[in-house]
Amino acid sequence: MALSHAVDALADDPRLSDPFLRLVSHPTDGDVLLVGVVHDHPASVARVRLVCGPLETETLALELPTAALPLYRSYARDETVPPRFGGEMSAAMQAADAPSVIGIDAPNWSFLRRLCARLVADRASPTVARRVLSSLGGATREALACRVAATLTHATSMTVTRDDPIRYGCSHEDSAERQADHERAHVAAVQALLAGTDERALTYRDETRERCMIDRLASARASGDVVAVVGVDHVEALAEGLSRADASDM
Repeated sequence: MALSHAVDALADDPRLSDPFLRLVSHPTDGDVLLVGVVHDHPASVARVRLVCGPLETETLALELPTAALPLYRSYARDETVPPRFGGEMSAAMQAADAPSVIGIDAPNWSFLRRLCARLVADRASPTVARRVLSSLGGATREALACRVAATLTHATSMTVTRDDPIRYGCSHEDSAERQADHERAHVAAVQALLAGTDERALTYRDETRERCMIDRLASARASGDVVAVVGVDHVEALAEGLSRADASDM
């Protein structure tokens, strides 16, 4: 099913609307369908299953570092639907029938180069630089821990998990309307909480992450349509970045 037709066919489900779905078309390459998610939320898990299940797409792109993909693949092989671990990312893997599954999130070498170049160009203060590098160190350790957990899962009969699933005030058994309402209220509350903060280090990190994800998605769509599962807060920036890339290609 074409991405545009899929979006139209699923439009009646309250979990499948702005700001959680955004289709970015390209005149010659494949289209990119951005699927915004809230980590572990039942509405997000349902969303990726509803979108990824019926689609015939060349690439499934996940907001995960490449090093974490093996662990989430092991979660996706769970016979339980949706998988017990891995939230929306393993649910997308389980539902999708894509020839290629890629991780588009940092840390990676492109991200490191861009981040260091921007810190130098902006003459960032030592305090900001230290905070950026500290957050990067945490992300790197997490990616490596996922790789180790995947190795142990493959080598033993145990399923090694990195963290416990987040519990929300709704469940997978609740109605679509209940899930959608709860998720929207949660997103609004988080955005209101973050609106009063001004953390320069996080801005450097997240804007650089988004630029790297845009480049990765633009490259992937050269091979065909892409479904990208990303945090809902990234959807708008990624859509605008991919649209700008479209304009520069024309």
